[in-house]
Amino acid sequence: MRKEKHDSFGKRRKRGWGMDLYRNASEGLIGGVCAGLADYWGVATWMVRLAAIALLLFTGSLAFWGYIVAWVILSPRPTRWEDGASDVEVEMEYDEDRHTYRKKTVFHYPDSPTDRVRKAQQRLDEALGRVQSMERYVTSRRYDLNREFSKL
Repeated sequence: MRKEKHDSFGKRRKRGWGMDLYRNASEGLIGGVCAGLADYWGVATWMVRLAAIALLLFTGSLAFWGYIVAWVILSPRPTRWEDGASDVEVEMEYDEDRHTYRKKTVFHYPDSPTDRVRKAQQRLDEALGRVQSMERYVTSRRYDLNREFSKL
């Protein structure tokens, strides 16, 4: 008989899908799905709940059934007293900015929003400087001279 390379659905579910993705029933209102997703994404729980309500309003029963499916496929967060909670493996990824490993998540913003906006502004300023230098070169006499030499 061939040995399975992948774990069964139940084992992967119990281990949080290898990404520390669980329902947070202790902070959840209905099933803990929104609280668990908020923990996973590192955002406030109210934001995920608000997004879930907006999805429910815009998609109707699709969001409801999506919530039910998430309730089924996400296991409750294991407690430290629970049997086997210590052998849960979490996938890690290397954080280039901090030169350390962290939990693998879908959305991970280690910097504050202000810092991210400042970095984005710096990148835009650098790009603007490069575009301006290209414009200066293309409109200069040197460009015309180089173009004439390249035609020879």
